Amino acid sequence: MFLVPAVLLAALSSLRLCRLAAASDVLRTDASGPSPYDRPLPAPTEAAYLAGGPDRVVDVTLVDMTGRGLLHIAHTGWTSVARPQPDTELESEVFAALGPDGQRRTDEVRREVASGASVRALGLSLADLGLAVPPGGASALAEAVAAVRFAFLATLALGGTALAVIGVRDLLLGGHDGVLVPTAWFVLPLILTAGTLLMARAEFHPITPWAAPAGQDLLRVLRPRGLRRVADPLLALILRGPSALRDPRLRTALTARSKR
Repeated sequence: MFLVPAVLLAALSSLRLCRLAAASDVLRTDASGPSPYDRPLPAPTEAAYLAGGPDRVVDVTLVDMTGRGLLHIAHTGWTSVARPQPDTELESEVFAALGPDGQRRTDEVRREVASGASVRALGLSLADLGLAVPPGGASALAEAVAAVRFAFLATLALGGTALAVIGVRDLLLGGHDGVLVPTAWFVLPLILTAGTLLMARAEFHPITPWAAPAGQDLLRVLRPRGLRRVADPLLALILRGPSALRDPRLRTALTARSKR
């Protein structure tokens, strides 16, 4: 009664993860293609997508537009238009997200632009180049890993329950069949799920949710060696996110969240 669901959970979740790993392009590298170090360095928005995904792209865009005098980002969590002269389609989407009043809460602008057409197109283009994880690939792998982890914990719980039930039965009936032999079968799904989790950590851990292996190599090229802090504030934002900004007002503005 307890072993069958444990085996089914372990087998199905492990099989799903292995099939995703085999079919996904995330783990594949093209040996005949150019070395990542031979590629041109990515644009700031491209590097931002590889390092932190759509939200990071919007953060970099907002900070860049603020530095050029197009926007004003207040530490109170509001963004307003200063000079509506966009240079790219992404910047046009930022102005559109600010609405006819020309001001809006910063986190609302970030959410809307991050799910907009320009950021989606950027992610698809990077995926086509083999630099970014294909859309949906990272979330599917993360869900599969979570399912295997759940199966591992469920097997422990079911095995412990079976151990307790058999022990109580033998105590009440005066039997001496023991509990080790019946519950030893739970070792099999435990080994399966634990081995699959170890495989997943070895194969998937170096890959961020957004950058494929080639994209990771490009990010390593951008990251200064031997320095604890990145001198360029925009590069620091690209690689580490809003928490790396030295300007406390900008840092507060980009990390503030409105109550929903």
